[in-house]
Amino acid sequence: MQKDKLTELTIKQAKPREKEYKLSDGGGLYLLVHPRGSRYWRFDFRFVGKQKSSSFGVWPEMSLAVARKARDEARIKIKNGINPIEEKKEYRRDIREKIEKKDHEEKQIFTTFERVALDWYRRQASQWTEKHSADVFNSLSLYVFPDIGNRPISDISKQDVIATLRKIEAEGKHETCYRARQRIEAIFDYAEVEEHCTGNPAQGLRSVFTKPQPKRHPSITPKEFPELLHKIADDDSAFPPTKLAMKFMILTFVRTKELRFAEWKEFNLDCEEPLWVVPADKMKMRKTHHVPLAPQTVKILDEMRQFSGPDGYLFPQIRNPKKAISENDLLYYLYRLGYRRRHTVHGFRSLADTMLNESRKWHPDVIELQLAHQEQNKVRRAYNRAEHLDERRKMMLWWADHVDSLMIPADVIDLHTERKLRA
Repeated sequence: MQKDKLTELTIKQAKPREKEYKLSDGGGLYLLVHPRGSRYWRFDFRFVGKQKSSSFGVWPEMSLAVARKARDEARIKIKNGINPIEEKKEYRRDIREKIEKKDHEEKQIFTTFERVALDWYRRQASQWTEKHSADVFNSLSLYVFPDIGNRPISDISKQDVIATLRKIEAEGKHETCYRARQRIEAIFDYAEVEEHCTGNPAQGLRSVFTKPQPKRHPSITPKEFPELLHKIADDDSAFPPTKLAMKFMILTFVRTKELRFAEWKEFNLDCEEPLWVVPADKMKMRKTHHVPLAPQTVKILDEMRQFSGPDGYLFPQIRNPKKAISENDLLYYLYRLGYRRRHTVHGFRSLADTMLNESRKWHPDVIELQLAHQEQNKVRRAYNRAEHLDERRKMMLWWADHVDSLMIPADVIDLHTERKLRA
């Protein structure tokens, strides 16, 4: 029996090096530490006389204990003549075959909801991750197809859709119900374009069902903010673009997706009032968003020019510059600084929201507008349509200066700095 070597502490203390290296735990299991700080569990084994290597997952999402369990289970399979790599491939093939089987079964004379849904699914799946594809397929198979799958899609009414969704809601699965409604609506949109039906019976049902509770993103308090700023500033081991991306997020407090997929062509920097214009198709609310850029933010962009530009993504991946930086790159950076379960990248939006409101210097609607939140109140929506870009620019300049001030110990702020912060 192999003797385990690693501990969670040794893994946590493992520092990135210039080249990737391994930390062995025994029995074929090891942790691959990348130069940028990411840690990946891998398992090496021999099968039918040939050396193989299987990927298990990413630390800390997969803990040491879970990785060891996966290794032990894999070793049992190998002893029983099962290749764990081929088993994983077989599982994926099985899902594809089930989809193809359902897609090609023609039990009905009419075009059924299920057939149209699978056609829609096949066209969309190439744009999704493997996990999301499986989630969509499973939710339709478990909750929707049993009710209306064999029905001619043109015969399905609004009440039919409501009845299907009510069954999900009755089980207390509000998030599942919410997602199912979205997917049914998208399928009917597709069916209407393909002329399988006229009208969309799933439209206008959002208010009919209990809204799922929003997932709260962990966020530190304003009092804890200076400590995090100092940790980021003092961290010399991080991949520079990742560190710059984190600073950029702090100063702009946009959504993570908007930062990750930011492109150089969206920035207007050759003017007195630099501006980032985020296209509507990248925004959650599908509305063009304007982000005034403070001098500190422009400085970050200048530093990024040595790593990316003049075209493409502002923050590209280190191994593939044509791809945007991953969400995990940003999240694991915070984990490495000690903020796992304490703060997320999205948490900077909550932090800025709180601190800007507590400053009492800015109209709440200006803050909401800069956060690109959906405003439910009609009066406030009318206010927001005015954009108020000048006031937002002043606010973003103040925010950048305020973040700078949090890096300065109170006993060394001179009178000039105090006057600047009070302005």
